[in-house]
Amino acid sequence: MTTVVVVKKGNEVAIAADSQSTFGDTRLSAAFDTKWNKIFKAHGGYFSICGSAAHDLVLQAALKKAKTLDFTSRMAIFDSFRKLHPKLKEEYFLKPDEEEDEAYESSQMTVLLANPHGIYGVFSLREVYEFERYWAIGSGRDYAIGAMHAVYDRDDLTAADIAKIGVETGCTFDVASSLPMTIYTLPLAE
Repeated sequence: MTTVVVVKKGNEVAIAADSQSTFGDTRLSAAFDTKWNKIFKAHGGYFSICGSAAHDLVLQAALKKAKTLDFTSRMAIFDSFRKLHPKLKEEYFLKPDEEEDEAYESSQMTVLLANPHGIYGVFSLREVYEFERYWAIGSGRDYAIGAMHAVYDRDDLTAADIAKIGVETGCTFDVASSLPMTIYTLPLAE
């Protein structure tokens, strides 16, 4: 469980995430986890995942290995995750089973991505959404989305400011999210 947000405002994109990992009723806070940063850089952007903790290392390894993937548009991201899916199954032993009546195999992860081309979400059936303003994933997402919605139109706040408010709010109200947070920003491509 987690709170991860992406925000686009003006010529900036931001991604931010809390630091807590949860294993059933047990939580692992940043004070006990040497690798609590849930955001990683790859292919010119920043990625963060919610779901199984194993997804983080698996996706980092898969992205590092695959040099020719493209994350510059919604369709390019879809195609990149389509190419990654068989590798996740064959090389990293992903079990794609969810519901019997699903139309497609699941990649079992939810990913947010911020890069110079925008902010995106990739969901378990490789659905890709490009967001115009902001979005959040994880157990604290509803709190984060509400908080970001309440402040987004303020002229005095940057994308980074809004992302920080989203994660702080998620951490305030969601028992599976806690501070400190990590935040990264990038300028949008012209």
